[in-house]
Amino acid sequence: MNTEFFFAHPSAVIDDSCTIGTKTKIWHFSHIMSGCIIGKNCNLGQNVMVASGVVLGNNVKVQNNVSIYEGVSCEDDVFLGPCVVFTNVVNPRSAISRKSEYKKTLVKRGATIGANATIVCGNTIGEYAFIGAGAVVTKDIPDYALVMGNPARQTGWMSEYGHKLQFDGNGHAVCPESGKQYLLKGNKVSILK
Repeated sequence: MNTEFFFAHPSAVIDDSCTIGTKTKIWHFSHIMSGCIIGKNCNLGQNVMVASGVVLGNNVKVQNNVSIYEGVSCEDDVFLGPCVVFTNVVNPRSAISRKSEYKKTLVKRGATIGANATIVCGNTIGEYAFIGAGAVVTKDIPDYALVMGNPARQTGWMSEYGHKLQFDGNGHAVCPESGKQYLLKGNKVSILK
């Protein structure tokens, strides 16, 4: 592992046999375990743990106190807020080893997971979905969906720039920041080209 291409604070522990992309920053007291893959231009805050087998795409931002357990994959441009919780076993017991039962969790491109949210394993968070702070995700979340609460329930749709979309009677909406146009059809959001 060549550390000249990424930054790691001296208090960070980086095990052998992990892959870390250029311009990635790893801050205080973080632990990067062997066998994980971290993309380019990522930022991992204080006290972050990345387990073996985890894959983080490019430009992933992980805030303080997040543990990313085996079975989790995050695509490019994902944001994980402070104290986000991932699980990887549905029915854990201390006295029973269930390492062969880890469930996969996929966080797709551009998704945001707010502070203190919990993502129960075996689910997929859709592209540019927005998980509100403190939400508990127990099922798959569609692309561009805004969800909140415990259990998380959909309350709207979000643009790629993180603005709540207001759809007209024809199912059209415009992001107030980017000007991109969106179409809501059959409970699915897509960008108009």
